[in-house]
Amino acid sequence: METPIDISEDAGIRYLHFGSDWVQGAMRIRKPDALVLEYTRELLAGLLLRPAPWPRRILLIGLGAGSLSRYIHRHLPEARSTVVEIAPEVHMVAHQYFRLPTEDERFEVVIADGAEFMNRSEHGPWDLIVVDGFDRHARAGALAQQPFYAACRARLSPEGLVAVNMFGELRGFKAQAKRFTDAFDGQTLFLPPCESGNVVALGRGEVPVCVPFTELQARDKALKAATGLGLAPTLKRIKGSRGASLLQGDSLRF
Repeated sequence: METPIDISEDAGIRYLHFGSDWVQGAMRIRKPDALVLEYTRELLAGLLLRPAPWPRRILLIGLGAGSLSRYIHRHLPEARSTVVEIAPEVHMVAHQYFRLPTEDERFEVVIADGAEFMNRSEHGPWDLIVVDGFDRHARAGALAQQPFYAACRARLSPEGLVAVNMFGELRGFKAQAKRFTDAFDGQTLFLPPCESGNVVALGRGEVPVCVPFTELQARDKALKAATGLGLAPTLKRIKGSRGASLLQGDSLRF
């Protein structure tokens, strides 16, 4: 069954919808490489958690409007990225309306089921796996199940990170979060919810994350100066989340 696709524009931003009001992606028409939606910026929070030149190999599950692909292709020239998208019509629309980069030695699109792709032993290891796959009803299906999360973990490099877009306002969020946590044996971090209700969950490979908060702030300033991606609001929410900081001591650790 083909994915129903609608496109809307408002205030200089083009939006992708899958036959509903849910926004599946967005692009600022005059600045196509900018990450418009807050949760897409937070899916790249790993850029603050590992020192450059990390990541070298990136896997994106779910193409949408190609926001992350555009950013990575322009601003992470040393990285090679692969996007897995289940719906060929989404790939076509991303090319036609959302300036998806042309495939080359640094960028490829694979039309396949993300969960099945992850189970193939020949793929990986990956430094960064980003999972952002939903249907028109905001359901992630197999991409929200523990076997998929376990497969992601198994395909990580030692310093690898997995970033998953979850929707904290859905009824099944707590169960999904537990499946993710169990798959990573508790080596996870859940960023405070965005205004949209999205929650970005992070899981790591063998190497722990331990970054002083002052270093996170310095990396954020450098990243914003170099690429325009700023995560200062995210860092502020981390420091004061729910009245109790996610920090351990003066560092972010998991």
